[in-house]
Amino acid sequence: MISGYSKYNPKAKQQTKINPLETIFPKLPTEKYDIIYADTPWDYNGKMQYDKTSMKDENINFEKDIFISSASFKYPTLKLDELKKLDVQSIANYNCILFMWTTGPQLENSIELGKAWGFEYKTMDFVWDKQVHNPGRYTLSQTEFVLAFKKGKFPSPRGARNIKQLISIHRDIHSKKPAAIIEGITRMFPQQKKIELFARNNYEGWDNWGLEIPNSKIKIITKEECKTKSFL
Repeated sequence: MISGYSKYNPKAKQQTKINPLETIFPKLPTEKYDIIYADTPWDYNGKMQYDKTSMKDENINFEKDIFISSASFKYPTLKLDELKKLDVQSIANYNCILFMWTTGPQLENSIELGKAWGFEYKTMDFVWDKQVHNPGRYTLSQTEFVLAFKKGKFPSPRGARNIKQLISIHRDIHSKKPAAIIEGITRMFPQQKKIELFARNNYEGWDNWGLEIPNSKIKIITKEECKTKSFL
């Protein structure tokens, strides 16, 4: 019997990117950082999003192509046990803040991972309202979060103290995070040594580590330039 699953499962396997951490990713740098910002490539155990084309009553005889989408189609994802193997503690200074991207289903794993990397969970530092939603089993999923973890004492000197927690910016392409977040962190800690993990951008004043880092640098906007931004 033909079913939606029988139609989309082979395609899903073909599109999924496999990520052996030790063979694909470069080694972490040997330097120490005061600020670490991680866009963690969470694994969702093959969970996919699909539309009504997967329903036989809507797509008679499955004549239309089945629509499927998954994070693992876009980039290599990592399970929690693999993420724990990454020696983030080796690049963290004695006093260090870790900012980690997460989603609702990964909150518990995020706190566990932060502890495994040698940090203590402190707060939810940013909430991103994506202004569009994904299907959700409970409520429609419209937000992502940046958690803050601390190791040692709070890094000083401190910069801006007026950065807002809620960022409301329309979602761009899959998994692309708004620049407002890293800009806000930069203004909070302008003098500290900073690195972005699993980076896909290359910001001025930041080191970075990942698989998709462009050569050209992106300027971090100044306080004067961001007065019209919604997060100030």
